[in-house]
Amino acid sequence: MNRERSNALVTEAENNMADVIVYGAGWCPSTQDTIRHLKGIGVQYKYIDIDDDRKAARWVAQHNGGKEKKPTIDVGGEVLSTPSNEELDRVLAAKGITT
Repeated sequence: MNRERSNALVTEAENNMADVIVYGAGWCPSTQDTIRHLKGIGVQYKYIDIDDDRKAARWVAQHNGGKEKKPTIDVGGEVLSTPSNEELDRVLAAKGITT
């Protein structure tokens, strides 16, 4: 693989990772299920543990009527609160992250 193509793939992976941000907690089974699902379908994501990041926890609460719902997922600017795998898959496909 040439250097230019390799750099393009890295940039694409970084962009895709920034497109999916999972806000959750390490102890939360629903957060862990969502992370397993994303890994299983090959979607890169950024994970933020809201127990360790109070600013992120406030952001989550602002998007969930004052509650820290876990997981809350930002998919390309669309915020999902405790989505099912099917709902998450639909949004990922609609945003062009998966097919």
